[in-house]
Amino acid sequence: MRIKWMLIVSIVFLFSSCATAQQITIYTIGDSTMANKPNPEENPERGWAQILPDFFTSDVVIDNRAVNGRSTRSFITEKRWDSVLKTLKKGDYVFIQFGHNDQKEKDPKRYTNPHTAYRNNLIRFVKETLEKEAIPIVFSSIVRRNFNEFGTLVDTHGAYPMEARLVAKELNIPFIDLQYLTEQLEESYGVEDSLKLHLHYKAGEIPYYPEGKEDNTHLSEKGATEVAKMVINELKKMNNSLINYINLKI
Repeated sequence: MRIKWMLIVSIVFLFSSCATAQQITIYTIGDSTMANKPNPEENPERGWAQILPDFFTSDVVIDNRAVNGRSTRSFITEKRWDSVLKTLKKGDYVFIQFGHNDQKEKDPKRYTNPHTAYRNNLIRFVKETLEKEAIPIVFSSIVRRNFNEFGTLVDTHGAYPMEARLVAKELNIPFIDLQYLTEQLEESYGVEDSLKLHLHYKAGEIPYYPEGKEDNTHLSEKGATEVAKMVINELKKMNNSLINYINLKI
């Protein structure tokens, strides 16, 4: 009886060990457009990476390290990148999306020249990820809802998305062009309906923003879900291991 019990325990341990060994972690590093938002029961704001767990099986862990207000510079100087490297392992992924705060010219702790510091910080993220035998994916920034008086969506990110593209191309790593995809998204909704993708509330409309809110950068739950869906669709087109872990029920 004891031998039988020990055999059962050994089999259970073997299966649980295999499941653990197969588990993949996706680290997401970036700014507020990706980050987890507090008080989700009350707060209508979401980062698009906050929605990603809904689209994967339990074999994938989304470790969202994106933080409001961070640029490539501040993410490094605050040792946030070092903390990712400490636990990053072979077969994991790193999703990299910066740009919104690298533009802050009046803040030397965050600003980066797109052609020099920003570019080289992205290269550092990519190369140090590869050294860990993990897989980096570079993303261009999502667009802001910035329609002019003629109803034309106007870019606000300048050279940063182009440098992200160039880094990915030169280092031969996967690239997801969220700038282009979210341009299409905003334009498909149009000037008025695209308000639903962001945070637009009149005073007294919802308790979380008693004085109202007009925010064309950050995402509502609807907007974040739309962006996350686009990311998943792009991942499906890539020949990598994540294809096997996308939740087909979604």
